[in-house]
Amino acid sequence: MPDYSKLHELVSHRVTIEYDTGARIIGYLAACLPGSGQVQFAKLTSVELIGADGQVADELDELTICPNVLTGFHLDEGPRGRDL
Repeated sequence: MPDYSKLHELVSHRVTIEYDTGARIIGYLAACLPGSGQVQFAKLTSVELIGADGQVADELDELTICPNVLTGFHLDEGPRGRDL
């Protein structure tokens, strides 16, 4: 498993978070949550969401993300509550 705690060292730096689809998020790392140890969430400012095509999909003042590896997702509401 990756060592996400190293993100603490990058607070106040402009970072790029890349995804397997080619999409990426670029912004200034404002804070890591929790404040020490294994990072579960990262708060970014001056954020650009870049699609796999290299085009800016959105620009945001602030965004909190989970920078960890996605292991699955589930439908919690709707006609069926099943794993996808």
